[in-house]
Amino acid sequence: MKTSDLYDVTADLEKEFGPVGSEGWNKAVEKAWEEYNADILLEARKKAGMTQSEVAEKIGATKSYVSRVERGKVVPTVASFYRIVAALGMQVEITPIPAS
Repeated sequence: MKTSDLYDVTADLEKEFGPVGSEGWNKAVEKAWEEYNADILLEARKKAGMTQSEVAEKIGATKSYVSRVERGKVVPTVASFYRIVAALGMQVEITPIPAS
């Protein structure tokens, strides 16, 4: 592969959101993480073979709330996130970041 074949996606992202570390960039990164986490919960629910209604019943919420979380329309509180994860038969693990 030649260097000329490489594409610098960061340059395009900076055009849209501003330089790395700027407020616009940081907001875009935060939104991307929110959507990524929503996708994780959606896939975990499907893998668990549960419906949105079943998850909602287990966590004491509405099906609409679970749907909005899975679509990234609402970010659950930490407590709600843990309840959703537990309802799916999973757990959250916090581990140290290895020193580089």
